Amino acid sequence: MKPLILLVLSSVIMMAEGPLRGFPPEEWPARRDLESRLRAVPSSERLREYVRRMSAEPHHAGSPGSKAVAEYALGLMKSWGLDARIEVFEALLPYPVKRSLEMVEPERYTAKLAEPAISEDPDSGDAGQLPTYNAYSGSGVVTAPLVYVNYGIPEDYEYLKQLGIDVRGKIVMARYGGSWRGTKPKVAAEHGAVGCLIYSDARDDGFYQGDVYPKGAFRPPQGAQRGSVMDMPLYVGDPLSPGWASEPGSRRLSPDEAKTLMKIPVLPISYADAEPLLRNLGGPVAPENWRGALPLTYHLGPGPAAARLEVRTDMETRPVYDVLATIAGSEFPDEWVIYGNHHDAWVNGADDPASGAAALLETARALAELVKGGWKPKRTLVLALWDAEEFGLIGSTEWVEKHRDEIEAKAVAYLNTDSTGKGRLTGGASPTLDTFIREVARDVPDPVAKTSLLEAATPKPSKDKPEEKPEFRLGSLGAGSDYVAFVHHAGVASVNLTISGDSGGGIYHSIYDSFAWYSRFSDGQFVYGKAMAQVMATAVARLADAPVLPFEFDTLARAVRSYVLEIDKVAGKKSGRVSFDAVLGELKRVEKSAQRYEKQLAKAMKRAQGAPPEKLKQVNQALFRSERALLAKDGLPGREWYKNRLYAPGLYTGYSAKPLPAVREAVEAGRFDDADRYAAGVADALRTLDSQIRTATERLKDL
Repeated sequence: MKPLILLVLSSVIMMAEGPLRGFPPEEWPARRDLESRLRAVPSSERLREYVRRMSAEPHHAGSPGSKAVAEYALGLMKSWGLDARIEVFEALLPYPVKRSLEMVEPERYTAKLAEPAISEDPDSGDAGQLPTYNAYSGSGVVTAPLVYVNYGIPEDYEYLKQLGIDVRGKIVMARYGGSWRGTKPKVAAEHGAVGCLIYSDARDDGFYQGDVYPKGAFRPPQGAQRGSVMDMPLYVGDPLSPGWASEPGSRRLSPDEAKTLMKIPVLPISYADAEPLLRNLGGPVAPENWRGALPLTYHLGPGPAAARLEVRTDMETRPVYDVLATIAGSEFPDEWVIYGNHHDAWVNGADDPASGAAALLETARALAELVKGGWKPKRTLVLALWDAEEFGLIGSTEWVEKHRDEIEAKAVAYLNTDSTGKGRLTGGASPTLDTFIREVARDVPDPVAKTSLLEAATPKPSKDKPEEKPEFRLGSLGAGSDYVAFVHHAGVASVNLTISGDSGGGIYHSIYDSFAWYSRFSDGQFVYGKAMAQVMATAVARLADAPVLPFEFDTLARAVRSYVLEIDKVAGKKSGRVSFDAVLGELKRVEKSAQRYEKQLAKAMKRAQGAPPEKLKQVNQALFRSERALLAKDGLPGREWYKNRLYAPGLYTGYSAKPLPAVREAVEAGRFDDADRYAAGVADALRTLDSQIRTATERLKDL
């Protein structure tokens, strides 16, 4: 027991030393006591049971299994006394009807396209599994020579062009990695390819990394990665209802009108099925950084290998079940703190998403226990388990589009988790919430490192530069999970967190993402899941109760300055220049306003206790609407659904964010006149943001 006692004591000492942003100092002791009681509730044993139960059967979106998981979560939340419900939407959720791949030249090989069950994992043989396919693939049959395109990103096609290799009329083979999967068929089609095969190379996701499942954690030879290839950088949600909620009877685009559907057949395959195809390619030898770990010489083609690829999907509309629970606010009921995770999986999904969904459920139970003990959150809490995230963030997006006016008026912040495992706390956030999350991570102990999650996640100084002290920083938000509609479309400051890095393994989106795999190779003791629930419960409760919302603007200003410097470097490499004078001028004003705000906040915290709720509401309205200030009314160029001028997923990066996206992508394309126009839009956004900060500062004076 001594190590545990030391851990608890060190945690208490650590918490006693740190401020609680947004709370007056005289409230800190009582606040720490409340949060300690809150963090004592989450249980590893309960997390284990949630994950076991949710991953017991396949539960892809639109299936009876998905509805069953939604009803299970609903029953739990109601049993804890929460006001919970299911909101039903519907969306285009295509399932495969036919998949076939056959090499027809120079020899015959029929791809197995199946993941075999293994005796060590009872769930790997469950009935009702979706076969390996890519949702929103084009339907059709094509026969053509093969070309190997490495990761299938734009730079790879530039290299092929230099060699005189043309993919027009060809089926390309791309390996997973280097970008989001949907980028690969998109770029292939833009270059004239008629089909796309995506495989997991053993170098990236198999025996090169370690022993394969079931002996080890990594992807076995016949394992394949399902997944959506929706063109998410254009818009997310139901492809047939961009910008409005997809409900029974609502209007729909035709599939031909939907911009996010792929036009060519796409199919994911295993590295066992890819090997004979790659072995029969000729043409130039691939450069070293294009080579995988299969026992063959990697050639580029085209041919002599040729294949017949057929993909047919049913293009059916299916139901989407969002589970939502609400705890009404006592003082500011019209200010919402929202926390979400998804519940649908491609197959059983113990890691993705049940591990994260379990953390949300334990967060919900912890908050419910606090309510039973007499706590009343000042702001309304909304806890959501979204459906159809895997297809394209559909459940969350349709909910945002349906409730857009309420979200515009009431949403304070959106917090998101997805899967979680062993390792360090990491993620992304709106810069205004970066400092807040660091404080939360400071106050939650790491379950193994015997320090705080913050300290465990902070990079260590390098041996070359020991004088430098790296800081824990959250990245920019791209398009990887259910925060997208909130931050990029509705302008709600958002956070996306996970614990990861030490699980290893390559069972992502396969039948092997099971309770057996997760128990053996990831957070088998469910201690990191408990830590994630403690983080999220602390963050949600702190946002709910802070007299002054814990937004901070200096981090945002520094982030924008770094974006400008980065784009300047890109422009210089292209012998161009962007007129950032207006942006830098507005940025200086934001920096000064941020400093004035911090000074006024410090003064206000000395007298915030007992401040009239109406005056606090005026301050907080200005604060949480700061992210709204960054939105472009007409959206980003060429993709109107995305509206945030400071960050968005890149058109060809998928999950990864592109800072100042309109400017950056214009520079990358050499369109410097457009870049100047878009920079003026960024300056407008910063001007509006500065006005919000100054308004918040003035209203603080009234406290």
